Amino acid sequence: MPNVRRLTSLGAAAALAGSLLAAPAAAQSAPPRTPAPHETATPAKTPLAIGHGGAVASVDADASAAGIAVLKRGGNAVDAAVATAAALGVTEPYSSGIGGGGYFVYYNARTHTIRTLDGRETAPRSADQNLFLDHGKPIPFADAVTSGLSVGTPGTPATWDTALRRWGSRSLGQVLGPARKLARDGFTVDDTFRQQTAANEARFRDFPATARLFLPGGRLPVVGSTLKNPDLARTYGELATKGVGSLYTGDVGRDIVRTVRKPPVRPGSSRDVRPGDLTAADLSGYRALGQAPTHTRYRGLDVYGMAPSSSGGTSVAEALNILEKSDVSRLTEKQYLHRYIEASRIAFADRGRWVGDPAYEHVPTRGLTSQRFADSRACLIRDDKALTSPLAPGDPRHPEPCRSADKAAPTTYEGQNTTHLTVADKWGNIVAYTLTIEQTGGSGIVVPGRGFLLNNELTDFSFAPADPAVHDPNLPGPGKRPRSSISPTIVLRHGKPVVALGSPGGATIITTVLQTLVNFLDRGMPLVDAIAAPRASQRNATATELEPALWNSPLRRQLEALGHTFKQNPEIGAATGIQPLPGGRWLAAAEKVRRGGGSARVVQP
Repeated sequence: MPNVRRLTSLGAAAALAGSLLAAPAAAQSAPPRTPAPHETATPAKTPLAIGHGGAVASVDADASAAGIAVLKRGGNAVDAAVATAAALGVTEPYSSGIGGGGYFVYYNARTHTIRTLDGRETAPRSADQNLFLDHGKPIPFADAVTSGLSVGTPGTPATWDTALRRWGSRSLGQVLGPARKLARDGFTVDDTFRQQTAANEARFRDFPATARLFLPGGRLPVVGSTLKNPDLARTYGELATKGVGSLYTGDVGRDIVRTVRKPPVRPGSSRDVRPGDLTAADLSGYRALGQAPTHTRYRGLDVYGMAPSSSGGTSVAEALNILEKSDVSRLTEKQYLHRYIEASRIAFADRGRWVGDPAYEHVPTRGLTSQRFADSRACLIRDDKALTSPLAPGDPRHPEPCRSADKAAPTTYEGQNTTHLTVADKWGNIVAYTLTIEQTGGSGIVVPGRGFLLNNELTDFSFAPADPAVHDPNLPGPGKRPRSSISPTIVLRHGKPVVALGSPGGATIITTVLQTLVNFLDRGMPLVDAIAAPRASQRNATATELEPALWNSPLRRQLEALGHTFKQNPEIGAATGIQPLPGGRWLAAAEKVRRGGGSARVVQP
């Protein structure tokens, strides 16, 4: 029986709250400073909150506050999720916004059911397998990112509208209110925002609209200053009064198409910014897709996630199923990490061969999430020796123990940014929602006069097959959705929620969600500690990435003795999660340190 049973007891909840209060000062959020007259007050961040009335966890304090404000006014989890996401479009514009897309997972407390929305961006109808090829060879990745060529049809506005119409209780105009105010009045620049701006400074300067917004006065924004976005406030106002049709068939959409087809580059810039071929027909034909979630059973629990076009649900499910027959709670740290790494390696080998947009590819989702297939792959794992990558995939249609279905092919590159939020309301409804514009800063191109960055999601396609002899389901195609790793996940027991969580981080999202789940469900960690624990990420690559705490640990050498190879990654993911507690209370958890720490809030502490 999973250790989560004792985590949800009243005594454990009280102990958890007490442990946070008793923690050393270094582990706590710094007290909010008094803003200068020209600045905007920002709510304090805390990684843990426990209370009644609903909860919100995100990476940003202003965004979490926006969601809480909607809950306090009687909105439900869906209303609050959209409000939080819209606020993140203001304060986390390099990770999310209406120029991007995402995946939305919803738990209905009345029916005890899970529903999902695929709001992934789509390629133009003119796209084909040669989208990122020049004379038969892939163009440089950085050139593809900063271009109109990489921009897919945005899915985020359609996701908000569809979620609100199906499950919400407020209009889009109502829930956009906090974000409009935040964009108009401004938010306080922190270290993370300044660092992300600095990392993008060179390309931001090549687009006048981008530089005007994010490099005020031609300089990097100062930590503690207030950054306003009146153009985005007006754009949100247009969406509020005219609906999302203003983007998909109206003036906002025309501005997007014009920007993609003729990127507004600074005169004199030496940057070669390729145009894209997005059209008004691409925008007007876009739909957020309602679909069934992925589902697997893990130690008596029901684990639900995103089905393709995301590979998150299938990959998390397969890795959990591989670990199912290991008593993970009794393993040493070395044994646990070894098996977790190997389960991740195998799941990525299989996702690379089988997962793409199901409208264009036959994706054996049921097979990939089956225990039978996982058992046929788990036999590859040895306790005395690490597997090597690239590992060949199995065949979920015809599982045979330790048999490969095809040649091995390396995992293609995927950018490591995005943002995630988790929300619950007083009625017990839950949303786990991950949204993105792909790279930090997306394409780098702000739509002039509109205040938001365009995505570079089409670079999530494979530019060319990693091995021409192996079928690649993730090549570009007309109207196709690029494969994603986004993994918003909700776990139920007998129809009642146990935990909901997700993370940003490109392909590391899958391993972050997997490792956090295992830490929480099997290793007995409180949710906030399961999120904070040091991470490893293996994605069918030669080397497994380790955060510094594991890199500098004796565990690294112990695992290297088994044949594992490692490289250091300073930060993997930035998760948030929510857990129900007895008595109608909620526990919201976020990062303690990553991305400057996250913001967990409840309606009534």
